[in-house]
Amino acid sequence: MEHLERCAWVLRGTLVRAAVRRYLPWALVASMLAGSVLKELSPLPESYLSNKRNVLNVYFVKVAWAWTFCLLLPFIALTNYYLTGRAGLVLRRLSSLLVGTAIWYVCTAIFSNIEHYTGSCYQSPALEGLREEHGNKQQCHREGGFWHGFDISGHSFLLTFCALVIVEEMAVLHEVKTDRGQLLHTAITALVVALGFLTFIWLWMFLCTAVYFHDLSQKVFGTLFGLLGWYGTYGFWYPRSFSPGLPPQSSSLSLKRDSYKK
Repeated sequence: MEHLERCAWVLRGTLVRAAVRRYLPWALVASMLAGSVLKELSPLPESYLSNKRNVLNVYFVKVAWAWTFCLLLPFIALTNYYLTGRAGLVLRRLSSLLVGTAIWYVCTAIFSNIEHYTGSCYQSPALEGLREEHGNKQQCHREGGFWHGFDISGHSFLLTFCALVIVEEMAVLHEVKTDRGQLLHTAITALVVALGFLTFIWLWMFLCTAVYFHDLSQKVFGTLFGLLGWYGTYGFWYPRSFSPGLPPQSSSLSLKRDSYKK
């Protein structure tokens, strides 16, 4: 337990800072552009991480929102109930995960449709031998063909969105002060460690995507969709009424409690 406490202390000190929330979007854009330039001008040698079948990609990145959802669900519930004591407010805040799920679903559907309508089936990855008889990606792959369209980077979108959402939700830790030995303290500590490590996995795999996969334009659009999903919710909608709301902060916590008492 002592090692878990130390790890949680380090992660809280790193990810909960306001500076991290302020500069992380810019850091993601900069690393995406730098990695893409490196990929074009001086490609890195093939490695385990450049293989799409690597463990992190198959078991984490491809289901990134599921991991993020499953860990944020108890974290938001525990921390928000601890601070407000109001089940209604907790449910309201948990609805942000449903909003995130809708954003993930809509964006991936858009990406899939764009790839479909801009793509064609070829005999090889070198784009030789156009096969006009195969009008969609699934049929093309089933017949051994290669589908080529504008493939917006779903990894860039999802990893950007997930990392920013986690960092936004972890800001509530500024207000959470529990006593050691309590079951609640243990649960929150374990969730902080899990979410912290998950965030670093997302950032690391985002960088791997930048230096190994996709064209620059595909990664730019993917990252922009992730930034828009984050800013459209936490920066624009959530501060307003009739929204899931932002994580409780010291400046607004007492006001929220008073409004619910009324």
